[in-house]
Amino acid sequence: MRAVYVESFSTTHPLDGLVLGDLDVDNNPVPEDFVRVTLKASALNHHDLFSLKGVGLPAERLPMILGGDGAGIDDDGNEVIVHGVVSGSDWKADETLDPRRSLLSERYHGTMADEIWVPRYNLVPKPAALSFVQAAALPTSWLTAYRMLFTVAPAAPGSTILVQGAGGGVATALIAMANAAGYRVWATSRSEEKQAKALGLGAERCFAPGDRLPERVDVVFDSVGEATWQHSLKALKPGGALVTCGATSGPAASTELSRVFFLQLRILGSTMGTRDELLRLGQFLVATGLRPQIDSVYPLEKARDGFERMLNGEVFGKVVFEH
Repeated sequence: MRAVYVESFSTTHPLDGLVLGDLDVDNNPVPEDFVRVTLKASALNHHDLFSLKGVGLPAERLPMILGGDGAGIDDDGNEVIVHGVVSGSDWKADETLDPRRSLLSERYHGTMADEIWVPRYNLVPKPAALSFVQAAALPTSWLTAYRMLFTVAPAAPGSTILVQGAGGGVATALIAMANAAGYRVWATSRSEEKQAKALGLGAERCFAPGDRLPERVDVVFDSVGEATWQHSLKALKPGGALVTCGATSGPAASTELSRVFFLQLRILGSTMGTRDELLRLGQFLVATGLRPQIDSVYPLEKARDGFERMLNGEVFGKVVFEH
């Protein structure tokens, strides 16, 4: 089977272990509740780069097909989106809280292949209004942003929010969805080009990282970590909330606890999302007419070009591979 997979790890040159080729997975037993999806598109995430560095993926599981995002057709002919969070078979609650949960490409092979086997529960009907490319962009970054904005964050539409690092998939999704839902959206980026694009997505104002803001905000959304953490805390109103889903620049060195308790700030963690949230996300896009920001689309055989684009920090939105 044609697949994009990690064969070896390197923290300094992660793409050295990236392979596009035929991979035989027929000797891997398929659990009885899993079903097959013929994939039409998959999307790239920072998680895939972390896997190439050996983060969260033990060497004994290599080779491992990459990819947590995908859309395609199941064996019954249904157009589906693949939900990337796999919980235990006996877990009935919010799957992001299952201590045994995993993401596709950690324990089970991922979406960057001709086909994938996943639990039937992990299939969500693809809205007819969305293309396979658009649908494949949703299950990680857009779902993460949806949960941060509508499930975790305490602020209501009309509130002022700040999105740090307006270039990646989560940040662009937050800007677009928050604008569509009636929030007042500010954003930061080191790149003037990305600032201009963020304005085009619906941000009211953009700033350089660390800039003093005209006023403090109700909620800050931060997926950057160390590089923006201090600014995120200083940007909040008393009683405000910082919602974090990642640390692409590294873990924060200090949480400034005195600021947190004196100003009664809240630090709220959020990770991925549930199948039900993914279903509602698709319905939200159909209802609003909103569509995911696509940075670039490559055929699967050119996947390395997409990985290089993300590794070099050139991405604004989602990199998607057509199968």
